[in-house]
Amino acid sequence: MYEARYHPKIKKDLKKIDPAIRKKIRNAHIPKILSDPGTGETLSGDLSGTFSYHFKIAGQQFRIAYIVDEQTKTVFVQMIAKRGDFYVLLKRRIRG
Repeated sequence: MYEARYHPKIKKDLKKIDPAIRKKIRNAHIPKILSDPGTGETLSGDLSGTFSYHFKIAGQQFRIAYIVDEQTKTVFVQMIAKRGDFYVLLKRRIRG
């Protein structure tokens, strides 16, 4: 099992999501990623090295972007949001 670390803006991301969906993310999706980080899709181009985990709840598509550090067995969660402009916002967040 990997250890989770979170980008400082993850709390802000989660506040935008319905509480019932937040609970599912915490109790089902994050543990799934921590037990098998390869479960997400590998991104390319500007986002090379980042994984994107996709799931759908109540007809809405969500994404969790993360980076895996195999040496420290750590998953660094960069962003959690609805599909919309997810990748544009993720690129902005990474560039800081």
